[in-house]
Amino acid sequence: MSIDPATEELLRHGEIVSCQLTPAGSNYTFFSQLQLNGRTGFAIYKPRDGEAPLWDFPNGTLYKREYAAYLLSEILGWNIVPFTVIRDGPYGIGTVQQFIEHDPRQNYYNLQEDCASQLQTIACFDMVANSTDRKANHLIQGEDGKLWSIDHGLTFHADLKIRTVIWDFSGESIPQRHLDDIRRFKKQLRHPLGLLQELLDMLLPEEVSALSQRIDWVLQEGGYPGLPGRSRRRRRR
Repeated sequence: MSIDPATEELLRHGEIVSCQLTPAGSNYTFFSQLQLNGRTGFAIYKPRDGEAPLWDFPNGTLYKREYAAYLLSEILGWNIVPFTVIRDGPYGIGTVQQFIEHDPRQNYYNLQEDCASQLQTIACFDMVANSTDRKANHLIQGEDGKLWSIDHGLTFHADLKIRTVIWDFSGESIPQRHLDDIRRFKKQLRHPLGLLQELLDMLLPEEVSALSQRIDWVLQEGGYPGLPGRSRRRRRR
């Protein structure tokens, strides 16, 4: 975990003193300010009651999937999802996620070539998490150049339905370090404890089974899926 203890305490227990509804997305997402013991900070607050009904995801579960994605990032040791907690807020229970300072004009399509290694990690994460909504603006770049993966409400479905803009690595091998992390994760699934048990508790039984099957698929394939009927697209700068 890359967050400092004071910021973690603020996000977990700070009073949400303001909520500004953001214009993007079909679900209610608030840019919020928190205060605790004279300290202030910002977060993204997504209440369960602000989730729009979907035909293919159970109602009222998107906030749990946001949190499960954070836990997966932590368990794998990849640190690509901002610190996230489930807690109460002005509009009810939901996720509160650390706000990362970034240039909102920047997204996947205008990243520099030196981000390739970080993109490989996120593309592999999407395979494990079954990300069905990886849009260009669901990648943000912090002021230090680090890429962060956000907006994970549509993840962990029982059916394999990955939808992503990241096709840079189609047909290439997944880095060995990532495969090693996934193998370790697979072993932990046999006797889940701590954060892993917490992750599994966020999912339906059939989604837990599908997660295990996806891990086997990723390890067996050892590479990024190809894009059927199209040649690999390379980003130019």
